[in-house]
Amino acid sequence: MTAAIACAECTQHRSHCHGTLIVHGDGSRECVEPSCRDVHRHRHDLVIDCRAVHGGCRCSR
Repeated sequence: MTAAIACAECTQHRSHCHGTLIVHGDGSRECVEPSCRDVHRHRHDLVIDCRAVHGGCRCSR
């Protein structure tokens, strides 16, 4: 049996998201986590450019 590792942000009750933030060419952002409502970069550990999304993106880069 393995022990679960707690998220430091969760245990310290800091505002954060476990989802991936996707940044588009026009500056808009979206998170892959459906419940995420605050798409600021500082809340996300993983931030990627939309060109890195498998299958491309709908925006015009």
